[in-house]
Amino acid sequence: MASSDVNVENTNVKTAAGVSLDEHQKTIVGSVLDVSLPIALLYDHQLTNSQLFAGRPSLKKLQLWDDNGVFQDPITKAEGRKQYEPQWYGLQTAFSEIERLHHEVTDAGNPIKMDLKTRYVVKGIGKEQTISSKIQIYLDKSTGKITEVQDKWDGKLPDSSFTNIFRQLNSVTVPAFVSVPKNDEEDAKRGNQ
Repeated sequence: MASSDVNVENTNVKTAAGVSLDEHQKTIVGSVLDVSLPIALLYDHQLTNSQLFAGRPSLKKLQLWDDNGVFQDPITKAEGRKQYEPQWYGLQTAFSEIERLHHEVTDAGNPIKMDLKTRYVVKGIGKEQTISSKIQIYLDKSTGKITEVQDKWDGKLPDSSFTNIFRQLNSVTVPAFVSVPKNDEEDAKRGNQ
């Protein structure tokens, strides 16, 4: 699938001075912003053109990922499509609000590096948390697909074996409870593009 076939909602990718992305890199970064912020926050139930509150996972966007890709953050280490897809779709059930406060690509190399600041509100209890992340997006040089995304909260991933046990547990537990659409029609019924 060509990256131009993907309906990326986050097309206004901000870059630091002196950093320039090619069209494929813009699509990759936009798709990561889309899937990592899966709940569209609406003012008066109308999506704003600014896409300030935007993003949803979709099967097409996730086709930009390698089947053996890895997603890591402090609470999960999902390895392979069967583990990372449910992580993205699961965010829709965990959070009532996700607001991207800031993003800026700081390096267009491999990995692509990005600063990201996001506000989350946990569904049901209303607990609000703002997280500043250092994102690293690794691409396969031959296919251009995403092989790994690291979301380092406050610039760090845990390195203790105790914490890593819980990250691994999360990566296998979430897929047991979160369904991933089986086709584009089912994905569209969920409001994803």
